[in-house]
Amino acid sequence: MPGMTRRDLRKQGSRIKSTIHIGKEGITDGVIEEIRLQIRKNKLVKIRILPSGERTRDEVARELASRTSLTLVEIRGSTVLLSEESLFEVE
Repeated sequence: MPGMTRRDLRKQGSRIKSTIHIGKEGITDGVIEEIRLQIRKNKLVKIRILPSGERTRDEVARELASRTSLTLVEIRGSTVLLSEESLFEVE
């Protein structure tokens, strides 16, 4: 799996289901911990952001990437795809 392009990761992400949902409570410590647990197992995690009105999905996605130290692969609709930096090709 190492040495994948962003395109490869997006393709793989389209095949998996969202396993984490962020609702009106927003980004809690529990959500961050769950993302870290799932990334250790799968190296790629798909998150669904439910509409809240307080923040945009872009703001939520960037905060998730920042707080988990993961790479934001894609934002598509209301889903966010995060992965470990180690999956990307070295250029």
